[in-house]
Amino acid sequence: MERALELAEILIEALPYIQSFHHKILVVKLGGKLFQDPSLLSDCARDLVLLKAVGMDPVVVHGGGPQVDRMLDRLGIQAKKVNGLRVTDEATMEVVEMVLGGQLNRELVMQINLAGGKAVGLSGKDSMMMLAEAVEEGKLGAVGEITKVDCGLILGLLKNGLIPVIAPIGVDEQGRIYNVNADTAAGSVASALHAEKLVLLTDVDGVKDKEGKFLSSLQAGEANKMIKQGAISGGMIPKIKCCLESLRAGVNKAHILDGRVHHSLLLEIFTDKGLGTEIYL
Repeated sequence: MERALELAEILIEALPYIQSFHHKILVVKLGGKLFQDPSLLSDCARDLVLLKAVGMDPVVVHGGGPQVDRMLDRLGIQAKKVNGLRVTDEATMEVVEMVLGGQLNRELVMQINLAGGKAVGLSGKDSMMMLAEAVEEGKLGAVGEITKVDCGLILGLLKNGLIPVIAPIGVDEQGRIYNVNADTAAGSVASALHAEKLVLLTDVDGVKDKEGKFLSSLQAGEANKMIKQGAISGGMIPKIKCCLESLRAGVNKAHILDGRVHHSLLLEIFTDKGLGTEIYL
């Protein structure tokens, strides 16, 4: 009986969030490291199906850096990065498209379908959904930044009860394809959809201050100040900037949380305490 009451209290705690986010779009970015643990990926897929079942509209964007590195190594292609961006020549782009648009995208779609959901795999090439152009005047090869997201295809899928799963591969109007940072792609999709939330599932607890103290919430102005002071540094900077840009574009809140924790997505969205760092204007 005690266990049953505890479960009932959990459901009651989730109720106002279910009501508040009914028919709202949530863009969820999955880092490539989540694919390395089958049980984590399976749990995340079930979380997404649950969000859809209670009336929310999850849209998924996924990365896959570790898997791309591993495939490049197997093929004898040297991986090279500049300021965290993968230098992408023609051979590397073929691998990126094969791993992200093929292997990982299909794997996640299958996990969602096995969990009872209905997912459809996409890349930014589909319906010219994610227009992009080369960064740094093409000095990094086919590394792109998004210039426009056409939401028509995504909205059509959501309306028909499907969960879009998007690989971050962009295309320009001449048909050239680009490797796009997954965090950036997720932020751009969330901005274009005016999503209720942008959630980045990563491999860190969340945002910490200069003393290493975990921050459960962070105001945008304070986040900018922390970047200038060096309290936020390294790989966290592009994640924070991605969140801030999406907030300025109309996304209500952004979240950075540890995807290595089972059911972290549900804990962040449906509980009062949450799990990661919530960023707001």
